[in-house]
Amino acid sequence: MLKQSIAALTLGAALFAGQAMAADYAIDKQGQHAFINFKISHLGYSWLYGTFKDFDGNFSFDAKAPEASKVSVKINTASVDSNHAERDKHLRSGDFLNVDKHPTATFESTSVKSTGEGTADITGNLTLNGVTKPVVIAAKFIGEGSDPWGGYRAGFEGSTKLKLKDFDIQKDLGPASQEVELIISVEGVRQ
Repeated sequence: MLKQSIAALTLGAALFAGQAMAADYAIDKQGQHAFINFKISHLGYSWLYGTFKDFDGNFSFDAKAPEASKVSVKINTASVDSNHAERDKHLRSGDFLNVDKHPTATFESTSVKSTGEGTADITGNLTLNGVTKPVVIAAKFIGEGSDPWGGYRAGFEGSTKLKLKDFDIQKDLGPASQEVELIISVEGVRQ
């Protein structure tokens, strides 16, 4: 009863003060409802696709105040998988992700700007291969609601393009392959 009273007072105070209440979500890594994929041109003739199989993160979100949202993600760079063992070994090497020196990549949002109904630009610092640079992820809200197990979920997708040389990846793959597109799809479980 005491917990309920404290929660009600806290909620009432926040509403009275006119503050938005963002909910915190853990990215659903266990249920495999989240993906960090990438694609890069292969010689200008086709696309090479891959994914990072091991990552974790969280976000806060309030549909009434999306600009107050925050995102934090940590990626195990050795988990890169392009469906080709020899290529993956090369991607983990010093030519690309340099996983021995930089076993993780991180993204920490610094701002969120609404760009329309259900869309936003998420600006943040991406650290990859030991280099930290600001990037903008064009994000789209997919939906939110109760799940069949008594929880509450929210989902988003987004994408951004990265110039390889910006992150000290010096391997020259030809003029058609100077940047990689990250495609992110996440579903979070409210905590």
